[in-house]
Amino acid sequence: MDYWRTSFKFPEKLIKAFLSVPREEFIEPEFLASAYGDYPLPIPAGQTISQPTTVMIMIKSLELKQTDIVLEVGAGSGYCAAIMSRLCRKVITTEIIPELAAYAKNNLKKLRIQNVNVVEYDGSQGYKKEAPYDKIMVTAACPSIPPPLVDQLKVNGIIVAPVGAEFGQEMIRLKKAKSGNNSESLGCFNFVPLKGKFGYGD
Repeated sequence: MDYWRTSFKFPEKLIKAFLSVPREEFIEPEFLASAYGDYPLPIPAGQTISQPTTVMIMIKSLELKQTDIVLEVGAGSGYCAAIMSRLCRKVITTEIIPELAAYAKNNLKKLRIQNVNVVEYDGSQGYKKEAPYDKIMVTAACPSIPPPLVDQLKVNGIIVAPVGAEFGQEMIRLKKAKSGNNSESLGCFNFVPLKGKFGYGD
């Protein structure tokens, strides 16, 4: 943890949230020995759980507040949503793959997390039912930030998403403004492709 404090300057509240969520509850039994390695691990349906440092960088970039309602596109194992649940009011996390939606729900249920709602849905289109959102996170590579996500974001809200080719992307942090949006790069990452209408297909 001292390495994270000095090298990445993660705030104490984020480190505390990370420590409160056991990563071993979100991975397959055969990978338990690697639960706290700083690298991605396989989960069902050919997807991955991101490495802890990547998760922390993305969450830090959202600047979460306790009053925030967050949309996550790509529930995966539910791990990232579980950490965010400690830092905001509510997380709506969408998952287009039925097997993973069930997997995430079960993992979150085991930890009795009450303020995360897993929705089986094409999150590349956003999720109008709970919009507008204070913050949005995309956990899969998209060709560009899907327009519906920007539309469903509040003014002064933040989107964090890996944007680019299916193999190797640039993490973009976009802040919505009344006149024009401000974006910056957080560096290069590698995510599985986003599925759905505004992703890389089904």
